[in-house]
Amino acid sequence: MIVIFYVALVAGFILFFLGLLPKAKETISVYSDELKKKQKRAFTAPFLSIFVPINKPILKFFKLEKSLGDKLSIAKWRISPSEFLSAKQLAAIFLPLILYFIFNVESRLWLSVAGVGGFVLPTLILKNKIKAKKYSIERVLPETVDLLSLCVGAGLDFMSAVKWIVNKVKVNPLIEELVIVLKEINVGKPRLEALRDMSKRLSIPDVTSFVRTLIQADRMGTPVEETFKILSEDSRMRRFHRGERTAMKAPIKMLVPLIFCILPVIMIIVAGPILVDFMTKGLFDVG
Repeated sequence: MIVIFYVALVAGFILFFLGLLPKAKETISVYSDELKKKQKRAFTAPFLSIFVPINKPILKFFKLEKSLGDKLSIAKWRISPSEFLSAKQLAAIFLPLILYFIFNVESRLWLSVAGVGGFVLPTLILKNKIKAKKYSIERVLPETVDLLSLCVGAGLDFMSAVKWIVNKVKVNPLIEELVIVLKEINVGKPRLEALRDMSKRLSIPDVTSFVRTLIQADRMGTPVEETFKILSEDSRMRRFHRGERTAMKAPIKMLVPLIFCILPVIMIIVAGPILVDFMTKGLFDVG
C-alpha cells in the first residue's frame, strides 16, 4: 500500500507539471481583464511537445483528433490532442521507471501494469473532469434559466439577458459556455447556430432540451419568458428524479462494504469468544 501511495503521489506531481491537473476555480467576472489574463496558458509544458510530430499522424489515422479536441475543450485543458497523447506516453514511461529505480521493483508484470496504468491515468482524469463539469452544469441550469426569465421579463432581450448574467453571476461551467456562445455571436456566427454548437459540444440532455426549446420558440414566435418558466420546471423535475435514482442505488452500493467489511467484524466480535471458549474448554464442558 505504501508503494501504491508513493506511485500515486509521484504520478500526481508528474501530471501537475505536465499541466493536466485541474486549475482552481475562478470567482470573478468573466469579462474582467484579470480573468482574461488568467485564462491564458499560465504554464507551458515543453515536455508535451516531444512526441507531437509522431502523434499527429496517429490521431489523424484513427480519426481521434476532433473528438479528443472536443473533450479537452470541455475540460478547459489548454493543450492540443497531440500534447495530451504525449502526456499519456510520458506517464506510461515514467511510472515503470519510478517503480524500477526508486522502489526496486523488477517484476515484469508490475512494470507492465504500471506502464498501462500510466497510459490510462490521464484519460481517467479527463473523463472525471468532464463528468464533474457536466454535473455542475446540470445543477446550475434551472437557476440560470430562472435568471434569464427574470431578465427577459424586466424588458431585456435574450442576448442582453445572457450578457447581464455573464457579468453579474459567479463563474461556473455554464457561464463559461455562455461566454463562448457570446464570443461566437460577436464574431458573426448566428445565434441559433452558436446555441446548437454549445448543445453538441456538451452533449447534456438538459442543455439540449434548453437549446431545442429556444430554437422552437424563435421559429414559432412564442414568448421567451413563458418558455423559460417551462424549461426551469422541467430541469428541476429532471434533477429531482436524478436524485431519486441516486438514492435508490445507495442501498445496493452499501451491500459490498456491508458484506465484506462490516459483517466479518460483527461475526468476529460475536462468535469469536464462543469459538475460543469451545476450543479451550471443549464442547460439552459445563464447568
